[in-house]
Amino acid sequence: MDSAREASEAPAAAAPRDLLDASSDAAAVVSGDGVVTGWTRGAEALLGLPASQVVGGPAAALVAMPADPSRVAGVAERCRAGMGWSGLVSLRHRDGRTVDVDLRVSASFRIGDDEVFLLSARPQRRHWTVGQSVLDGFLTRSPVGMAVLDLELRYVWLNDTLERFGGVPREQRLGHRLSELLPGLQAVAIESLMRKVLETGVPLTDYEYVGWSWADPHRRHAYSTSFFPLMGADDTVTGICYMVLDVTERWTARHLLAMVNEAGTSIGTTLDVLRTAQELADFAVPRFADFVVVDLLEPVLSTEGHGAWLPDAGPAPAWPVMRRAGMSSVREGCPEAVARVGDRVDFRPPPPHDAHLLGEGDPILVPVLDPADDLWARQEPERAATIREFGLHSLVAVPMRARDTTLGLATFIRSLNPVSFQPDDVLLARELVARAALCVDNARRYTREHTAAVTLQRSLLPHALTGGTALEVASAYRPADATDGVGGDWFDVIPLSGARVGLVVGDVVGHGIAAAATMGRLRTAVQTLADMELPPDELLAHLDDLVLRLSAESADDGAARQSTTAVLGATCLYAVYDPVTRRCTMARAGHPPPVVVAPDGRVTFPEPPPGPPLGLGGMAFESTEIELAENSLFGLYTDGLIEGTDRDMEAGMARLGELLAGTADDLTSLCGSVVDRLVPVPQPDDIALLLARTRALGADHVASWEVPADPAAVAEARARATRQVTDWGLGELAMTSELIVSELVTNAIRYAEGPIRLRLIKDARLTCEVADASSTAPRLRHARSTDEGGRGLFLVAQLSHRWGARYTGEGKIIWSEQDIPGQ
Repeated sequence: MDSAREASEAPAAAAPRDLLDASSDAAAVVSGDGVVTGWTRGAEALLGLPASQVVGGPAAALVAMPADPSRVAGVAERCRAGMGWSGLVSLRHRDGRTVDVDLRVSASFRIGDDEVFLLSARPQRRHWTVGQSVLDGFLTRSPVGMAVLDLELRYVWLNDTLERFGGVPREQRLGHRLSELLPGLQAVAIESLMRKVLETGVPLTDYEYVGWSWADPHRRHAYSTSFFPLMGADDTVTGICYMVLDVTERWTARHLLAMVNEAGTSIGTTLDVLRTAQELADFAVPRFADFVVVDLLEPVLSTEGHGAWLPDAGPAPAWPVMRRAGMSSVREGCPEAVARVGDRVDFRPPPPHDAHLLGEGDPILVPVLDPADDLWARQEPERAATIREFGLHSLVAVPMRARDTTLGLATFIRSLNPVSFQPDDVLLARELVARAALCVDNARRYTREHTAAVTLQRSLLPHALTGGTALEVASAYRPADATDGVGGDWFDVIPLSGARVGLVVGDVVGHGIAAAATMGRLRTAVQTLADMELPPDELLAHLDDLVLRLSAESADDGAARQSTTAVLGATCLYAVYDPVTRRCTMARAGHPPPVVVAPDGRVTFPEPPPGPPLGLGGMAFESTEIELAENSLFGLYTDGLIEGTDRDMEAGMARLGELLAGTADDLTSLCGSVVDRLVPVPQPDDIALLLARTRALGADHVASWEVPADPAAVAEARARATRQVTDWGLGELAMTSELIVSELVTNAIRYAEGPIRLRLIKDARLTCEVADASSTAPRLRHARSTDEGGRGLFLVAQLSHRWGARYTGEGKIIWSEQDIPGQ
């Protein structure tokens, strides 16, 4: 039994030893009483102890720290239960140092009657660590400035980068607060932020501010700072750390973009050259410079100028004549000491920068102005003295160019600001001047076109108005202040036959030269149609056809189709006043009604049928007739006069009536006062106002007779006409009047239908009219020498100032006018 038992147990005892001898792991077998019974080569390599020195000895001798007996008992119980154990244990190396291992007790088993435990160990995995010298080098040479402050915000530590940023040596910082080292609101604001971080424990990141660098004291620097609290072992705040990064490039780019965007809303608010130049100067002071002057070439300020020179026009003059267009300064007295706006100036940068400044178009930078420069002092002694007086120390000059045209020069100077201009400032100056130059060029072009349009407009309007003895007339015209130029408002007074007068006012859609030119064409057309004695409704119908034709021509023109010069339409009101009958016939095409102020002050707005605006076509126009008392005020106007700021046409008409109802003997003064009080400033649309005070021709100026349709009645008609002309004191015209009456009455009796009426009118001219019921107009012929007749109308034309025919509802009237001697 015993020998059998020994035979069966021998392999079991040898197996672990063979296993340990073959293993390369750091493993050992420990008995229940703490004696090492097995030791691997891996364990020997780990601790430097061979098996001969360990096996048979206590396992506790290998542990660097004494083991807790209760803990050892707990490990044994876990292993017997099959759960195993693992943990961190410090072992002794042969050379005396401590080796930290991850120890694992895998299981317990028996070898014979003895209980043993299998242990395995691996060196503890360590994280990468940085030596103190490496860490100090990193913190010291980091591009980020760093500092540590205590709870009183006093410096405890800082690196070299922060010392370089602030310009205050480390020795002066340690133990002091920031506000003590750098007095100013910026330091106080930073300390306030740090206190907030200490109180709340919440970090603050990316706080930006502008300051100065010790390494670059002549240039502003932007910094981004982050603050975070420092925590102790017990989670209490022990201080604060902040990190500073130089973000000057980023800040400069953002600042440049912000200023350029702001300049876009501040420069060029009007289409006025001088105003735009002044806006550039005002914007740059004091944001960018302490003193700014904007000088423009003289042709730019002229309404006919096209700039100093173009690239293909040959070399630019050495230094052309310029005038000051804008100026601003932070110092009182500095602008007046240099020049005033509007003065002729010859300012130029110091040599040699002025040689090709305007020609090449590149800005120049003079970081340090030296008035002691010999050449400049000799050339500009007064300028050098001014620079010394006001402390002007840095300059940037930028030529103003737009659309390949040189416009002038903008100069930026610093005096109170101690920092000199830098290359980054040149970029900003270039952008500001580029925007201003484009606005100046737009204003220059607009001014030139606006002036041309106004000139054309005024040249096409009547220079002098006369209503003869029928009307006293006065007018007012004012072009718009709008950016798209003058409009096409117009008016006219046209003398007609029979002492009648035609009054017309119109408004062409659109603005600018095209509208003015169209207005001129319509005014000429109205004069031509009025001379043809057309009634108002027929005249507007022919005018409507003309506008349609002009619109069609514009639509067929490709260039005009791409522009805004196409004729879109017009409105018009045409009236004819007869001082004999005191009747006024009128028709309108989309135009506001006229205003009538009776002699007693009562205001009315007669409403002719509202025909469509000219240019629509397909719709008829209608006339209406009213009677006007003598000394009535008859007014025609365009919509710009009554729209006002509220755009209420009815309210504007009421205001117009109230102003015209006032007592005013002088129509010219009344026109001006009405316009001044009704038209808003700035004036959004051009306006036209035509006022006429009516007169009447009494019976002593008109004579009329019925003529029988009998050739024998011609002699009686001649005799009556001769007596009447003589009674009027016009004996010199008796013979010619007799011949004219004879021919006209004879033709009416021979070729027309009755009833026939002869009328003589003594007005500015002597008028003879013969009316009949026929609609056939006579035709002037040039009779041959062999013809027995055909010379009647030719003779009338030779004896008259002018003659013609007009149609009425009952037929037609043939008329002839003679000049009265002495008038």
